[in-house]
Amino acid sequence: MIYIATLFCIDYLSTALTEKAMRTPADVLENRPTSTYRGSEKTLEMVKEQVKERWGQRAASSFNPYHDAMTATAWFAAGFKIKKGEKALKSVTFIESEDADGHVTQKVRRVVNLFHRRQVEPAS
Repeated sequence: MIYIATLFCIDYLSTALTEKAMRTPADVLENRPTSTYRGSEKTLEMVKEQVKERWGQRAASSFNPYHDAMTATAWFAAGFKIKKGEKALKSVTFIESEDADGHVTQKVRRVVNLFHRRQVEPAS
């Protein structure tokens, strides 16, 4: 009985690992919820310009901020790692603080480091 259970566990784990290894960054991006990108044209153009400098006009024109880039933490959670030597794409977001009445009291600028799907590989 233990032998059968062990074989089942080994088979299940090897299947799960094989399926995970066969996923590509595009698969993860297509099957995930949309990012928290809020549609700022200025930040979109800033990131598109960086993509154009690194990978050319074709990559920049097809760039989709909802599916083509994530933070390193999001890539790690999805089972990928950043390729050695890759540099982050820089984006900007603003965090608003509100008082008890709901009025915005402060806006803080934060730099967000994003990695394009071309910069990651499946974690081993």
